[in-house]
Amino acid sequence: MSMDNFAKIAKPPYYAVIFSSQRRADEAGYGATADRTVELAAQQPGYLGVESVRGNHGFGITVSYWQSEVHILAWKRNAEHGLARERGRNE
Repeated sequence: MSMDNFAKIAKPPYYAVIFSSQRRADEAGYGATADRTVELAAQQPGYLGVESVRGNHGFGITVSYWQSEVHILAWKRNAEHGLARERGRNE
């Protein structure tokens, strides 16, 4: 097992945001949106890292790590992130 899949984060304390998703066969760009969201998150203050896995049937879990709850709330208010969340919920 490779340790390269683990986020390289600082020692605690830190906060985790857990996101689960179910991909469909007609995902309409989900992969590109997910990649962009991770890229955007990495540019945010307080971002520490991310880990993500997806099973054969499309169910996935992503955990992002943050320095504080304030940083998480700022990320949640990010406009582009908000559009991606809304698109995911609607599609």
